[in-house]
Amino acid sequence: MTRRLVLVRHGRTAWNLEGRAQGHTDVGLDETGVAQARAMAPVIGAMAPDALWSSDLARARQTAEHVATATGLEARYDARLREFDVGERAGLTIPEFAERYPEAYESWRAGHITGGVPGAETPEMVIDRMVPALHEIWDATGPDQTTVVISHGACLKICLVAFLGWPEEVGNSLRGLDNCGWVVLEDEGDGRGIRLASYNETAHPAVHGPDFASEAPVG
Repeated sequence: MTRRLVLVRHGRTAWNLEGRAQGHTDVGLDETGVAQARAMAPVIGAMAPDALWSSDLARARQTAEHVATATGLEARYDARLREFDVGERAGLTIPEFAERYPEAYESWRAGHITGGVPGAETPEMVIDRMVPALHEIWDATGPDQTTVVISHGACLKICLVAFLGWPEEVGNSLRGLDNCGWVVLEDEGDGRGIRLASYNETAHPAVHGPDFASEAPVG
């Protein structure tokens, strides 16, 4: 009677490829992102999910549409599942970020997830909106049921750690999810609670690319 939560990062966008911070900017999937979503969807569909949730941003919605087609489920959208709002960094490449906001860039290089750019959400703000949403979704998932959530790289990484109750420092040992990579959380009903069953699975084995999701919330 395993209860399962599958957390999926959306497919690639042109801004992902260019290393531009997306945040809440509504950038859709590029051709590669569509191909990734098409390849991922039947694999997720084979898990026979019972419910499908998604961020309401275009790149997540478009990814969710492929899962909906593969499963026959209707996606439900929740703005709490959005990526970090990256404030004034939105649309900037890393070199542009360094040139325009040198102090924030140095802070980011030292480990601050946004660098404190004006208008950007803090990790605490993202956790405060997203983790309750994940708990609500988890609580609505019954024994022997599976729920799929389509979201974004940076917010998934920090909120996975918070959702599992791990120390914040554990997040530093996790690389970010690849586009259309997923995480599986399970509770087997044996009293051990929720456990991480798999991390950053993808439909096609590949050499992992730049870890934008953990080094910067490009989304």
